Amino acid sequence: PAVGGKRERSEGDGCPAAAATVEDMAQHGGYRQPPKQRVRGMNPNMMDPNQLFDDTSASQHPQPSGYAVQGIDMGLPMNNFLSEPVANVAMAYGTTIANQGKDMVHKELNRFVSINKLKYFFTVDTRYVAKKLRLLIFPYTHQNWELGYHADTRLTPREDFHANAPDLYIPTMAFITYILLAGVALGIQKRFSPEVLGMCASTALVWIIIEVLALVLALYLISVHTDLTTFDLIAYSGYKYVGIIFTILSGLLFGRDGYYLALAWTSCAIMFFLVRSLRMKVLSSMGAATSHSSKNRLRMYVTLALAAFQPVVSYWLTIHLIW
Repeated sequence: PAVGGKRERSEGDGCPAAAATVEDMAQHGGYRQPPKQRVRGMNPNMMDPNQLFDDTSASQHPQPSGYAVQGIDMGLPMNNFLSEPVANVAMAYGTTIANQGKDMVHKELNRFVSINKLKYFFTVDTRYVAKKLRLLIFPYTHQNWELGYHADTRLTPREDFHANAPDLYIPTMAFITYILLAGVALGIQKRFSPEVLGMCASTALVWIIIEVLALVLALYLISVHTDLTTFDLIAYSGYKYVGIIFTILSGLLFGRDGYYLALAWTSCAIMFFLVRSLRMKVLSSMGAATSHSSKNRLRMYVTLALAAFQPVVSYWLTIHLIW
């Protein structure tokens, strides 16, 4: 640079010979003179020689959008978090609390409803269901009405060959089918609404509750010692919905005449079925006493009253769906 400066001064002074001498010395001495640079303007990136500190504000360029700042992890390390011992302890504690709550619910539920007894009434198969439906529609040719036992234990509905054991599968399915069929009947007559359908379901459920409570109270008052449980009474009370379904279908297909004919047939069938089925339980102790005993007459009246109540309920739950 010093040599270059001397050259500029020599050119400025108007001495071409001295400038040429300097160039020859640089070429022969192995020294290459740097090219001249023209100053076009002040570059803001160039550092001022009089500046004490570097200006780093201009040298920082904004990073393009879409890239996260280096050194900062924006994602949550879920895998590492779940693998932590604290997370494992929390999950184990939560599982323990859930199991304790489940056991508590089952314990409180078993105080009112026995799950094992309830499972007994849903132990059915296709053979039992088909035979039971035939028995409910046409029970007049059935001979053996006794419940099956094995080592003092009553057989399940699936094991009962004669289909005499009560179940809750058929009454439950028949009740649900009645609600759906009621919606269809109301829709055909342009009278369907959620409120009306809910009223039909509530009315049918209330009738079952009233019927079962009245029967339990009657059996308690006349001191009947029987192994009939509340589930048995609900099952016998719910069998009439099979006849109710048959009655509604007949009314929709064949009109008023078909409705009354089906109602008469199913009413006689369910009354005959209940009298023959409950006679083995409610009236089983009549043989030890005289036939003129007042208690035995009360037992017979209760059985006949339950049987006679079925056509009334069937008529009440179906008549508004036909007209």
